[in-house]
Amino acid sequence: MALWFAILCQVSVIAFGLVAGVFLAFSDFIMRSLDKATAPAGVEVMQAINREVFRYVFMPLFLGMAAVSLVILGYAYLSLTGPAAVLSMFAAGLYLVGVFGVTVVFNVPLNNRLAALDHRSAEVLSFWSGTYRPRWTAWNSIRTIASAAAAACLLSALIWSAQG
Repeated sequence: MALWFAILCQVSVIAFGLVAGVFLAFSDFIMRSLDKATAPAGVEVMQAINREVFRYVFMPLFLGMAAVSLVILGYAYLSLTGPAAVLSMFAAGLYLVGVFGVTVVFNVPLNNRLAALDHRSAEVLSFWSGTYRPRWTAWNSIRTIASAAAAACLLSALIWSAQG
């Protein structure tokens, strides 16, 4: 394993873990807390979170790790062998499909639909409690597990490579 790739993987383990931590916070207590607030307030705060996420560190980290996952996948396929290759490719695939893919296919459309609604309307209250919150949280939990598993697989690949 090339030194640059080993360093990239070490940083990626931390980044995958950070992404998992953000998602875990939402699935574990943020969404429940928003639900305990009056419905218009919870909806309004989630709409604000969905706007603000584009302006700070999380979005470059989230998108950047998708690009890095492609690099990991390609390098592992072309240059590694054995368990280190399989674990590296699996980690990259978990992030690309289970985190990035789930976000694009499931969470973002729910966020867009929520953003289009007035947080005080009867329609949004029904959507929030009956559709958005339970579905968004379920898909977010999948993203949490996928990102944590990607970190664990990539760490295992590094360990395997160091022992080989």
